[in-house]
Amino acid sequence: QVQLVESGGGSVQPGGSLRLSCAASHYSDDSTYCMAWFRQAPGKSREGVAATCSGSSTIYYADSVKGRFTISRDTSKKNLYLQMNSLTPADSAVYYCAADGNLSLVFAISSSTRAPSESDFGNWGQGTQVTVSS
Repeated sequence: QVQLVESGGGSVQPGGSLRLSCAASHYSDDSTYCMAWFRQAPGKSREGVAATCSGSSTIYYADSVKGRFTISRDTSKKNLYLQMNSLTPADSAVYYCAADGNLSLVFAISSSTRAPSESDFGNWGQGTQVTVSS
């Protein structure tokens, strides 16, 4: 069973930056082939923020974060990051790291045919809170 542990959340003023990290353990290459960041604000459904798959240069970003957030993985593929700049109160949420390798997800991300959904991922971290307020 893949274990994902997020860190780096916290409180920041509007316009500020945060960098989230996700460390994967007990994984196989297949189970972490695609990794993503989701977020969930109170009273709202969980939404995909950014996603990336090994072997593909295509990266998914939600329209709301394009140009402000950057997803990356280290060369070991064990760690996932989300650099968040120009944060606004609308970015406040619990941020989750997710991983999976199902073919539907790989195709969706690699070919940009659709956004990643919560049901695409079978492995989740516990979440880290991001609060943006003045």
